[in-house]
Amino acid sequence: MGPYDYAQALCMSYVFYEAERSGDLPGDQRVTWRADSALDDGSDVGHDLSGGYYDAGDHVKFGFPMAFTATMIAWGLIDFEQGHNTAGQLDYGRAALRWATDYFLKAHTGYFEFYGQVGDGYVDHAYWGRPEDMTMERPSYKIDTNAPGSELAGEAAAALAAASIVFQNVDSSYASTVLDAAKELYQFANERRENYHVSIPAAADFYRSWSGYGDELCWSALWLYRATWDTGYLDAAKQHWNDFGIQNPPGEFSWDNKIGGIYALFTLLQPDDATYSGALNQFLTNLRYLPTTPGGMVFIEEWGSTRHAANVAFVALMANKLGVDADTNRQWAETQINYILGSSGRSFVVGFGSNYPVRPHHRASSCPDIPEYCDASWAQYQEDANPQTLWGALVGGPDQNGNYVDDRNDYVKNEVACDYNAAYTGALAAMVENN
Repeated sequence: MGPYDYAQALCMSYVFYEAERSGDLPGDQRVTWRADSALDDGSDVGHDLSGGYYDAGDHVKFGFPMAFTATMIAWGLIDFEQGHNTAGQLDYGRAALRWATDYFLKAHTGYFEFYGQVGDGYVDHAYWGRPEDMTMERPSYKIDTNAPGSELAGEAAAALAAASIVFQNVDSSYASTVLDAAKELYQFANERRENYHVSIPAAADFYRSWSGYGDELCWSALWLYRATWDTGYLDAAKQHWNDFGIQNPPGEFSWDNKIGGIYALFTLLQPDDATYSGALNQFLTNLRYLPTTPGGMVFIEEWGSTRHAANVAFVALMANKLGVDADTNRQWAETQINYILGSSGRSFVVGFGSNYPVRPHHRASSCPDIPEYCDASWAQYQEDANPQTLWGALVGGPDQNGNYVDDRNDYVKNEVACDYNAAYTGALAAMVENN
């Protein structure tokens, strides 16, 4: 057993996803201070787009990071299934994944058509309150043949392909359905190439993909190869590798840049080709030369610093599983996860360990129980802890010097997000397996 209860942290992480649910909530919902919300999403375009996840402490449904979240939840369920099983979290993990993939099936409204966002970021962020009480317009934004978006379609394809693997032995009919959608969305991404923020300008100031779409094309082709064993997808992934400079290691693994994950997937799927294991090893070696906080957390970017550390820790734990500098990568990943859970003297996970955040930048949890009125000025600026405990949420984290204040209005250090918890969740399952 390690120094922290990784199984408990894994359980709590899936509770956080229940707090982020949009739409008609199920009867087994554990987060009881949430209720049905945004049931009319999509009414402006005549499609039912209810469901899915709110992005962060706000109430926009941004499809691109939501799809990355789903891909990473699926990856953790596939390759660290034993850890999930040991922790008793397999069913909860599958439910968290399906909440996203059910929504993506709704969003896939026609051939080469996919709704990638519901809600306007600026209008939404001007509102502080519960999602159940929203009254603002929530416009729906799509990509289609005339206005394509390769990052978005590619990441959704990756999520659905990975989900097909998760559900293959659980619900084969559903697995087939999501795989068919994944194949079409990959074809859409590849044949109609365009940056998605061009077609959905409302996403540009929030989740523009600065790395371009080459990584999503390669990433989704690899996931489709893993789901189908159709070598055409493997050939496509190798072509994307050559065409988009994917052999050049980035400094992060994130909703924007999938290259570090591509190295791990290629190593898994092509174990005899040292090109890929070498790239994976170089990527992780480079990370160990980056600055760290005083407590030893790799510092990649101030905005969501713990999220970035957890993301690369997941890649390192995959490298450990694949035998790529296994001991070094396992030990390094453990220091990153332990930092998040409290080795620096405080936890960065709401409700876990000691001295954990109690004022996350999260609108719904800052409000009292429904139906009590949520006064926005009070909820946002009160000095007390949020009335609702946002169990399992990973907050943004410290700056490079280790400075952190539990301030609800600091959205750099104290906001939460679906993508923050995504690779972190899989890393926790890996830690359960390794301890």
